[in-house]
Amino acid sequence: MTLRLTLAVALACACINATAQSRSNTTDDEQLALSLSTSLPGLRTPEGSPARTPGLRNEPDSMPVFELSPTPLSSETIDLTAEHEDLFMRLRSGFSIPNLDNDLVLYHQQWYLNRPDYLRRMVERSRRYMHHIIEELERRGMPTELALLPMVESAYNPLAYSRANASGLWQFIPSTGKNFKLQQNWWVDQRRDVIASTAAALDYLQSIYEMHGDWHLALASYNWGEGAVGRAIAKNRAKGLPTDYQSLTMPPETRNYIPKLQALKNIFGNPELVRQLGLAPLPNRPYFTTIVWPANIDVDVAAKLAEVPVDEFLALNPANNRPVIAADTPLVLPTNKVDTFMSNLDRRQSNDKPLSYWRSYTTRPGEKLETLAPRFGITLESLKAANGIVGRLRPPPGFTLLVPAPDGSGSIEPAAMLAQPRLPAADPTPTSTARSYVARKGDTLASVARRNGMSVAELKKLNRLSSERLPPGTKLTLAAPPEPAARVRTTLAVSKAGSNVTDKRLAAASNSPPAKGKAQTSARNATGKPTAVAAQAAKKPRITRYTVRKGDTLASIARHFKVDADDLMRWNHVSASTLQPGRTLTIQLASND
Repeated sequence: MTLRLTLAVALACACINATAQSRSNTTDDEQLALSLSTSLPGLRTPEGSPARTPGLRNEPDSMPVFELSPTPLSSETIDLTAEHEDLFMRLRSGFSIPNLDNDLVLYHQQWYLNRPDYLRRMVERSRRYMHHIIEELERRGMPTELALLPMVESAYNPLAYSRANASGLWQFIPSTGKNFKLQQNWWVDQRRDVIASTAAALDYLQSIYEMHGDWHLALASYNWGEGAVGRAIAKNRAKGLPTDYQSLTMPPETRNYIPKLQALKNIFGNPELVRQLGLAPLPNRPYFTTIVWPANIDVDVAAKLAEVPVDEFLALNPANNRPVIAADTPLVLPTNKVDTFMSNLDRRQSNDKPLSYWRSYTTRPGEKLETLAPRFGITLESLKAANGIVGRLRPPPGFTLLVPAPDGSGSIEPAAMLAQPRLPAADPTPTSTARSYVARKGDTLASVARRNGMSVAELKKLNRLSSERLPPGTKLTLAAPPEPAARVRTTLAVSKAGSNVTDKRLAAASNSPPAKGKAQTSARNATGKPTAVAAQAAKKPRITRYTVRKGDTLASIARHFKVDADDLMRWNHVSASTLQPGRTLTIQLASND
């Protein structure tokens, strides 16, 4: 009996201690729950749990579990067709591509977040074009995330030009552009035309989506080629492996392509984050309107009639190759400037002022550009620039040139200029500066691309290869080495009485924003007097070198110099496995600014 009494007393004491401890823990848990409930709106108490511990379930030997209440349903009717004042709100409402969640998405999301200025520049450039793209996507019933794809392709720069000769917002290579009826001739390159290239890109995306029935595979096909993706699917299927996007073996460029888009979707899909990054909202209204004029008109004259800077006019009409726009070519004007343009045009015509100060001239035997330039009151450099003549190219007799017509007399024969051989500056296909390489035993596309600073996708596009096989003896065309001059090529042409026209080309990498040039270029007219011409000068990338130290990684070096690890690998033909202490790396500091 004594033993039982002793055990009972001991058990009672243990229960009292356990109860006291439980109350102590409950007090701590109440404080924690109170703190969380005030900091996390929507935190609720689970069904049946004590009211004293809101949102907290106390279970023996387990971590606290918090439940977030579902978003309450609104009793009001929501009109999904209602107009949003902010274009980003409209963009978010049409997101429908399944989300991707992996380490690459996180990496690229952090890359963009570390470069808010870069995001702001892209948003500012997209101001002119995004409304039109979203309109077209909605009209076709396509996901609006695709309006962010030009950020991945070209940083929303319609003049972007890659080493693989891809051009425009959507980065069409010449052959694909021709397949989708984008004109590429002496007068225009419609791969840079915002309206035409957008229609072609969406046609292409729709067709490859219908082929695969999956947007991730469609986007991979847009970057890598539908044939390559189809072969990768067939290879996995033959091995009994999954055939979804994440299960396929693909080049690094394509592997990173969709995560970049998803990273941008995550950023622009978060209104609070957009605000914190200082990304200015875009108005949900058309930025531009298109009109067609049946006569030739100079670029600078059209800009003057619309009362907009020449740079703004060129940003809306980037497809033009020449300083004069041929008759019946659509003119893209800011919507709020159309009435101004038409009013000034009527006034100019009533005063019998010409719309173009250029005319065509056919060269004769023995004539040289050096003698023609002063005859027409223009510098040799400006004459060559206006006609897309580079280097020491000498047009043969019978070649039609654009020359100034100071009094506005004469005419231009667009058909004659289309029929003549295209000149290098107007021809986006590889020129004689491109290098070639004959494959040797043991070579692969990946090894050749790595040695020459290219991606496999670029190498395949450039050589129109459909297979990954590379037999010895195969002759490959390689991308031309980077020009020592700046990436922004500005061609200048002087017209009547010191007026000037700027005909711009931007040869920038598809993922690099344009340099903010502040310099001015001056041309001299026939009298020797300088004529100032505003030109966007290129900012050469600053080159530095870094010796790898023990403990360094590609990611840590890239983070230190604020560049992309992929760029480090491309510039130095190095990988994570071949990075060794003592190796010297070349780094272009301005490449991702």
